[in-house]
Amino acid sequence: MAQQEIALIVGAGPGLSASLARLFTKEGMKVALAARDAKKLDGLVKEIDGRAYACDASAPQDVANLFDSVTKDIGELDLVVYNASGRVRGPITELDPEEVRKTIMITCYGGFLVGQAAARRMINAGGGTILFTGASASIKGFANSAAFAMGKMGLTGLAQSMARELQPRNIHVAQVVIDGGICDPGRPERFTARGPDGCLDPDAIAQTYLQLHRQHRSSWASYIELRPWTEKF
Repeated sequence: MAQQEIALIVGAGPGLSASLARLFTKEGMKVALAARDAKKLDGLVKEIDGRAYACDASAPQDVANLFDSVTKDIGELDLVVYNASGRVRGPITELDPEEVRKTIMITCYGGFLVGQAAARRMINAGGGTILFTGASASIKGFANSAAFAMGKMGLTGLAQSMARELQPRNIHVAQVVIDGGICDPGRPERFTARGPDGCLDPDAIAQTYLQLHRQHRSSWASYIELRPWTEKF
């Protein structure tokens, strides 16, 4: 019997992360979730029979403790998804430097910490998959969104570098750029004007993450953009 796969989603919440957790569980994986406030994940944890961990992804010791705990409680990780990000908006002349620092720390530096911890374990294990969630800001910096653009573009560089370094070690590293708004059942009015399928269905996005993890290593993708059919780009 094949050993049960284990997945960790860092930056978990009710949107895309929840869709990923449900799909991975349906596929037979054991799923661990990490967020600053682990209590908010209680409902999802119960639904998927998973585990939740409190973790500030921008704090090195928190990340080290997270990986140690997941490995001890569940086992060696096969799949790690970094889905955490911060955001502060405003004119460049008015941005609070401390808020900008926090945004970059969680959006980019946290990705480095989680990617590094995952890579160390997967090298020892002989393989694995590390996936980073990107956004429109990964490829274009919008006005009044300098901090988010810096964080997401930095994450792009991290993913590219890690893919080139780790692919020969049998570790699949890829970035999924989500170029558009993700549908939120709790706020349907945000996307009404866009018409049918004018926002990205989180369950449909999750299928792409699973496909990346399942790709044969003779044909690995390291970068993919997802957007609604009506999205301009």
